[in-house]
Amino acid sequence: MLNRVILIGRLTADPELRYSQSGTGVATFTLAVERQFSNQNGKKETDFIPIVAWGKLGENAAKYLAKGRLAAIEGRIQIRNYENNEGRKVYVTEVVADSVKFLEKANKSDDPFKDDGKQLDISDEDLPF
Repeated sequence: MLNRVILIGRLTADPELRYSQSGTGVATFTLAVERQFSNQNGKKETDFIPIVAWGKLGENAAKYLAKGRLAAIEGRIQIRNYENNEGRKVYVTEVVADSVKFLEKANKSDDPFKDDGKQLDISDEDLPF
């Protein structure tokens, strides 16, 4: 049997990082994935797929991903259920990530080494070569 999924899309919001009672990190976020074909109106529809990433993978996703960033997710589909406050059974379908790839560089505003547009004043004597 096989349960594998590969998705490429953009985050709809910043990942939310929480920790289990045992201290394991778990990040949750939604990936917007555009469908390959257009609908009858000529527009492409988008699926919004919930993603769960556990442990260090989840911590890194929460640290380095942000709303609008392009990411590739590889994992498995999981269907779970719970009983809500009204006593109804609620089913949740989500992708549990095994791998998260960051497909874009961080925005310039995320770059701690940016030079703010200032020209560096370095003489030839300061260069090591």
